[in-house]
Amino acid sequence: MTQSNTPFAPQISVPATYMRGGTSKGTFFKLSDLPERCQQPGEDRDNFLMRVIGSPDPYGKQIDGLGNGSSSTSKTVILSKPDQAKSEKDSHDVNYLFGQVNIAKPMIDWGGNCGNLTAAVGACAINMGLVNADKVAASAKSGICEVRIWQQNISKTIIAHVPVYTDEQGQVQVQETGDFELDGVTFPAAEVKIEFIDPVDASSAMFPTGHLVDDFDVSGCGLDKDCVQATFINAGIPTIFMKAEDLGFNGTELQSDINGNQELLDKLETIRAKGGVAMGLFQDVSDAQKSQHIPKIAWVAPAQSYTASSGKVVDKDDIDLVVRAMSMGQLHHAMMGTAAVAIAAAATTQGTLVNQSAGNGSATQLSEVRFGHPSGTLLVGGKTELVDGRWQAKKVSMSRSARRIMVGQVFVPGDCF
Repeated sequence: MTQSNTPFAPQISVPATYMRGGTSKGTFFKLSDLPERCQQPGEDRDNFLMRVIGSPDPYGKQIDGLGNGSSSTSKTVILSKPDQAKSEKDSHDVNYLFGQVNIAKPMIDWGGNCGNLTAAVGACAINMGLVNADKVAASAKSGICEVRIWQQNISKTIIAHVPVYTDEQGQVQVQETGDFELDGVTFPAAEVKIEFIDPVDASSAMFPTGHLVDDFDVSGCGLDKDCVQATFINAGIPTIFMKAEDLGFNGTELQSDINGNQELLDKLETIRAKGGVAMGLFQDVSDAQKSQHIPKIAWVAPAQSYTASSGKVVDKDDIDLVVRAMSMGQLHHAMMGTAAVAIAAAATTQGTLVNQSAGNGSATQLSEVRFGHPSGTLLVGGKTELVDGRWQAKKVSMSRSARRIMVGQVFVPGDCF
């Protein structure tokens, strides 16, 4: 066998940080560290990031990249100094751009945010030197650095309260270790409090159909009924909430109950596509193939006891309701951060299906809820107001954790982009 003389492009290396944020993991880049032609949006950037993650992969494992074969780990983040002219009048510390990399298809969805990785953005920005050094130094006294994040995908402000400490050399460092436990994450870490400010555009409707509950046409979707109730909400991320019973579920499903059943997954995807049309996101159900990141589909039910995926028993007396949500065609192992924002906004709006489930069938005035998900529970808070006949979410809050897993160089073939 003779050796080929065909030249192959050598690998190039790019500085990167691999981080866990909430119940997700992603590869973080500083914009200025990317290859020059990848510093602008477009095909070159997408091809580079897909190669980093290991997509598209028909085997679904992303073995040849940093992805782990799940929607929770097939993620990229680009951080930069914000353009204040584009990030409203208030100053921000960092610009955050999120890309959800499709595992099997050659595409990246730039249409929404990742609430889980949001928890890592503040810490990563400090470590990358993107947050003003004087501000970081001044935060040592309180032990919290308030990082104002401009979320570029959705043009929204997010505030991350990042714990910091002063090391033996007198330098302020991010506190990553701690005793805060987050269901869906094995080990404890430092708590990062996140606030999503005005998560709905003032010019947009939080309830795009104009109703808190709609009669949703699901004919042809394989359900027992042609019409069921649904709450369509645009907060955090566009989400379709349905009653678990209308889908033939009880609300305590785990991944093993859903993700191995292709017929069931196809049914849920058809419902998601029809919901996207009802929300005005798509003109036709076929358009849903171009955007698997939005909208999300979720189902709710009143509080009930169940065993989480870890084996932990979740007692119905410790939660207000149960919620399950799909992410990129699979039941999520815990709860997406952006979907948790939608849950908080819907739960604190009296009369939605989420609110009714939290009130055991009755509309209830709430300021926070603890919901059960496949990995355990999560407490979220929200403040919604009825202004001039329209519901507005003023703020949604939750606690997550984050830590660096690796800092170094990621290698990709030089001809991949």
